[in-house]
Amino acid sequence: MTVAATSPIDDRRELIGWYFYDWANSAFSTTVVTVFLGPFLTSITEAAADERGLVYPLGIPVAAGAFFPYMVSLSVLLQVFFLPVLGAIADYSHAKKGMLATFAYIGAVATMLMYFLDGNRYFLGGLLFLIANLSFGASIVFYNAFLPEISSPDRRDAVSSRGWAMGYLGGGLLLLANLVLFSNREALGLPTDLAVRISLASAGTWWAIFTVIPLLTLRRREPLKRLPPGEQYLTIGFKQLARTFGEMRHYPQTLLFLGAYLLYNDGIQAVIALASQFGAQELGLDQGILIQAILMVQFVAFFGALAFGWLAQRIGSKRAILLSLVIWGGVVIYGYFMPAGVPAQFFLLAAIIAVVLGGSQAISRSVFSLMIPKGQEAEYFGIYEVSERGTSWLAPFLFGLAYQFTDSYRVAIISLIIFFVAGFALLLFVDVRRAAAAAGNVAPAHG
Repeated sequence: MTVAATSPIDDRRELIGWYFYDWANSAFSTTVVTVFLGPFLTSITEAAADERGLVYPLGIPVAAGAFFPYMVSLSVLLQVFFLPVLGAIADYSHAKKGMLATFAYIGAVATMLMYFLDGNRYFLGGLLFLIANLSFGASIVFYNAFLPEISSPDRRDAVSSRGWAMGYLGGGLLLLANLVLFSNREALGLPTDLAVRISLASAGTWWAIFTVIPLLTLRRREPLKRLPPGEQYLTIGFKQLARTFGEMRHYPQTLLFLGAYLLYNDGIQAVIALASQFGAQELGLDQGILIQAILMVQFVAFFGALAFGWLAQRIGSKRAILLSLVIWGGVVIYGYFMPAGVPAQFFLLAAIIAVVLGGSQAISRSVFSLMIPKGQEAEYFGIYEVSERGTSWLAPFLFGLAYQFTDSYRVAIISLIIFFVAGFALLLFVDVRRAAAAAGNVAPAHG
């Protein structure tokens, strides 16, 4: 078994293998979550509804149109509860690699089983999505926790950015293939529902096949740790997590960065989630234009993530994130003034989003990896993921309130600038080198 002393850092083979997990799992984000599952599962739920438009999962009356959003919310709630505990278990047991494999394949198999969502099997669809999305989030925690182990501080921005870029490319390629299949379904003699089910299953298959690459290349740097007599991993996980929360007060700069990330990433996620609604309702663009824009974002974001990795090496990670937030603020201002019915300007807006999308998130991940103590990577990345998911309702809630009180999607979209301004202001006070030193790490000279 390989131990830390003989495991090289910045090993090219291991880094490439790590990149490929982003390539593998992004198929789920793009094909399943972003494009196909929501409308398809809603149509199945409507087919199963009674004359009042209700279905009754576990005996609870639910409007058919609300079933999928409720499943999304429930899956996020479960992630908020489970991810930090799973991270603590992984850190205690040194089983990150095994847990990555376990949750990746649970998620992939659940996604492949979506092929069987025919007729009115809405409950099966909701259950499979719940399992897949929870497993997706868990696997990302273990995947991120490898970053400090496999890359040196000076290379971490570039490594994180390449991972994000590979994800956009992989997810975009499969989505392109599925959109070609769906667009030509009649010529191929495929019913619409079958074309969708093939697309959903292909995402799980893609996820499963390409996960093999990181599992073959990532090294375990410490031997597996046995449980003390009479203990269970779940109780150990809670105890370890309680200790971590108690110790976090000793890392005020890490907490300050988490607060900044919580704010500006909430704004980023809201723009991503609501851009299509803004384009359809306010700008009057049809569904075909919106799907083309989503597809374009995947490929432009590939180059954007790489460009921000390069930029962070030259101006510093913190400055690169601050610059991205200025651009995000410009995006919502541009959206406010954009004329309706001009697809070219919406594509331009989508391209600007794509350039900063991967970069702002990839560099944030690498900066955070410098601020966490060795041996607690999975716990802290579990908390990092929760800081994203646990507050992801704030910006959409403000968007909704702004629309409700003004009846204007333009006012609603520009209201999101609050999150970028507040995140920018907090990030100004974060001292990356001081945070890295407090966590026992060395920050890069340009950080």
